[in-house]
Amino acid sequence: MQVTYWLEHAWLGTHVEPGVALDVQNGRIEGAHAGVVAPPPGAVVLRGLTIPGLANAHSHAFHRALRGTVQVGSGTFWTWREVMYQIASRLTPETYHALARAVYAEMALAGVTSVGEFHYVHHAPGGAAYADPNAMGEALIAAAGEAGIRITLLDTAYLSSGFGQPPEPHQLRFSDGTADAWAERVSLLKERDGVRLGAAIHSVRAVPAAELSAVASWAADRAAPLHVHLSEQTAENDACLAAHGCTPTRLLADRGVLGPRTTGVHNTHLTDEDIALLGSTGTGTCMCPTTERDLADGIGPAVALQRAGSPLSLGSDSHAVIDLLEEARAMELNERLRSRTRGHWTAAALLRAATEDGHAALGWGDAGRIEAGALADFTTVALDSVRTAGPVPRLAAEAAVFAATAADVRHTVVGGRHVVRDGRHTTVPDVAAALEKAIAALRS
Repeated sequence: MQVTYWLEHAWLGTHVEPGVALDVQNGRIEGAHAGVVAPPPGAVVLRGLTIPGLANAHSHAFHRALRGTVQVGSGTFWTWREVMYQIASRLTPETYHALARAVYAEMALAGVTSVGEFHYVHHAPGGAAYADPNAMGEALIAAAGEAGIRITLLDTAYLSSGFGQPPEPHQLRFSDGTADAWAERVSLLKERDGVRLGAAIHSVRAVPAAELSAVASWAADRAAPLHVHLSEQTAENDACLAAHGCTPTRLLADRGVLGPRTTGVHNTHLTDEDIALLGSTGTGTCMCPTTERDLADGIGPAVALQRAGSPLSLGSDSHAVIDLLEEARAMELNERLRSRTRGHWTAAALLRAATEDGHAALGWGDAGRIEAGALADFTTVALDSVRTAGPVPRLAAEAAVFAATAADVRHTVVGGRHVVRDGRHTTVPDVAAALEKAIAALRS
């Protein structure tokens, strides 16, 4: 069935265009017509600024249960991690499905149309496999489908607690024992409509150097995305230097992990050589500014990485907030604080990181653009809220990136289907209640 959407204002990659009509059929944009001053008869009207759907390139869905519970007292990433392990220990396929469904619905409300789920809670507590060895991954896939967004399941190899150290008791459910066993399990998963499969290396401390190539080869054989937490903490760098005499980036380069299908997540504490290695290989960078500031990780060298040739994407990671517009502006504003100068990225460049380049990092190369042939994934931001009212329409992109929040998202369309209409999710009627129920189940 063909549907026509009329966009009051549309971001077309370089500029805001008023009056754009989109012909959508079979989940794709078949035609995009500018200069349509009034809605055609029967068209679905989207008032505000419509942009390509946002790509959340890095998510740990279960971390959403930590929001508001880890802000008391002082500490570091490592003390936060202990609380995170407690939540992970309580997950079952059923409770994880309920939580992820609510979290992904929250993402849809925030304009997210695809998510990269960095998934490592694979087995039952203690490490025993479920009857379906991919029960947890299938729960996430089902949750995304029910919430109406696309998912790239980045199934994560997590084999050790540190360099030369076996998994600790609370990490046993993350581990398959070896990279070959990980690959055997992951190969049982199948792509389907709305689902891409990718691989992830949790970190160089969690996957022994001898096993890195096996994970990279699995992804290469399938032309699948490959993601890795990289240099998030200086402690990781120090331990890698002690164990291997090189930085994590150099270790990954030497083991064939880097390349244009690979994305390093965080890339916070890098040397000049690291930056050059990532850029010259076309390895992407996923910045997660709201998590990086929440965990006191530091500000990564995003400007230098992009200049070196590393494409930028964005993720909400631990879901301290779920707001890709905030992630986009935070990248710019963090750099302003660090450098004490303004204007490192334009609104257009930040939107590209949040849309087209984010989708590409997740294997959705046909998403992230409002044009004929692209997936019909887009989201509409209100231009008449207390945050966005005022600027002239030609500056609507600047208003969206630098002032709007997730609360200003009015519509989210995925594959031509209205998932969020007038600020309400169409299949999860009360997302807040769903979150409350799912999180309470993990605390009881």
